[in-house]
Amino acid sequence: MKKISSFKIFLSLLLTFGTITFSQSLPHKSLLDLENQARPHFKDAGIKIPQNQKSLELFSYQEQKHKNPGLAVIYSLLLPGMGELYAGSYSSGKYFTIAEGGLWLTYIGFNNYGNWERERYKAFAASNAGVNLNGKNDSYFANISAYVSIYEYNNQQLLNGNYSAIYDVNKYYWNWTEPNRKTFRNMWSSSENAFNDIRFVVGAMILNRLLSVIDAVRLVSAYNKKVDDELSWNVSMGISHQRAFPTTSLNINFQTKF
Repeated sequence: MKKISSFKIFLSLLLTFGTITFSQSLPHKSLLDLENQARPHFKDAGIKIPQNQKSLELFSYQEQKHKNPGLAVIYSLLLPGMGELYAGSYSSGKYFTIAEGGLWLTYIGFNNYGNWERERYKAFAASNAGVNLNGKNDSYFANISAYVSIYEYNNQQLLNGNYSAIYDVNKYYWNWTEPNRKTFRNMWSSSENAFNDIRFVVGAMILNRLLSVIDAVRLVSAYNKKVDDELSWNVSMGISHQRAFPTTSLNINFQTKF
């Protein structure tokens, strides 16, 4: 709410009544001259007088507009904390924004680490197990981490009756020593764990947004309630001229809304 200093009000009243007092002993044309002379003083006092009007508004306060909860929801979903900023209270929203930044850094870190480990285990398989990397999917690398060779793998599928899962030896060949297989398994597991952790980070991002939405809607509701409880008032005082008649009148208007 804007505060009006007592000095500004006093100055405005003094200038206004001074103009009216002098106008009683002067013709109508002199009153216009006095008003034009008074304009710089009103401007210094911070009061705006439109050039095409002959009434002077001393001070006023208009009712503040309500904020839209829907916009607060959208802002918090786009970036947690922005809904609180829209509601006019970022003291709690900043924590959601900080959390969002931390989650994004974590997401990028896990993603980069997972990709780095993936490139490592693929290169290791090519150089230590004779794997041809072309056209190989994730399930293939999971299988070669569990079996020493393609022959062991195919024999197990035959025993299980899973004939469609048998690999072509020429296309999908691999053959580990047991120590190398374990090394590969560790690199493969590290990569998979990093990508799995990304899912938890994404879940945390969603939760962070939902909590920010709830907080933003709460703050908007509190803001709107405060606006409803505040007094809305408008006071204006001015001089009006009738060009057809050499008369001058003083107008005072006071409006309130609860």
